Amino acid sequence: MPQLNPAPWFTILMFSWLIFLTVIPPKILAHTFPNEPTHQSTEKPKTDPWAWPWH
Repeated sequence: MPQLNPAPWFTILMFSWLIFLTVIPPKILAHTFPNEPTHQSTEKPKTDPWAWPWH
């Protein structure tokens, strides 16, 4: 049964993983986001109480 011979398939598996691990990570790491996150200020915004007439 030739399917049980691991010699050619193991080599194909290793070469495919080698290609995946050398080609794909640089493409992923080169990705940049269009909107970089900005730091929020430590000041709290001034909030005014609502002056709604309740009657």
